[in-house]
Amino acid sequence: MAFKMKGVVVAAALLLATARVAQAGPDLGNWRVDAAGDGQVTASLYATNKLITGGGALGYSPVLTLACRPDGEPRWSEWLQLNDAVSASRKITMSVMVDGGSKIDESWSVGPRGKLLVREGDDGIKRLVSANRLLLSWRFGLLSGRGEADFELAGLSEAIGQMASSCKTDLP
Repeated sequence: MAFKMKGVVVAAALLLATARVAQAGPDLGNWRVDAAGDGQVTASLYATNKLITGGGALGYSPVLTLACRPDGEPRWSEWLQLNDAVSASRKITMSVMVDGGSKIDESWSVGPRGKLLVREGDDGIKRLVSANRLLLSWRFGLLSGRGEADFELAGLSEAIGQMASSCKTDLP
C-alpha cells in the first residue's frame, strides 16, 4: 500500500510540474499586458516610488503605460497616469533619464483633467527596449513642486515583443 501511495504522489508531482512548464511564457517582470476591444494593446507598470497626494496623507505610485494600435498613426505611444493633476493645459516638459544617463527634456501632452501625460511616437519606446531603468520628472505647477517617477523595466523587451505581435506591427 505504501508503494502505491508513493507512486500516486510522484505522479501528482510530475503532473503539477508539467502544468507549470506548459504555462510558462515570456518573463514580463511586473508589466501587465492588456488588449482593448478596439485592438489597442497596452503594457503597464507601477513606479517603484510613491508620490504624496496634495493633502499629504496618502501616497500613490504613478503608472507608466506603453500602447500600440494595429491601425492608424501614431502606432506607438506612452502615458504617465497620475492621481494629482498638473497645472499645465496642453504641453508639459518632462525630464527623462534612461539607465542613469544624462537627462533629456521632452514635450508631453497633458490629457484630461491634467492627470494623464502622453507622448506619441515610437522613438520614446525605442529608447526603452534595452533599458533597465527609467526616471521621469516634471513640474506639477509653477509653485507646486516637482513630481518624479522611477521605473524598474525588467521584462520590458518581452512585453513590447508581445504587444507588437498582438498589434501585427514591427518592433519600434
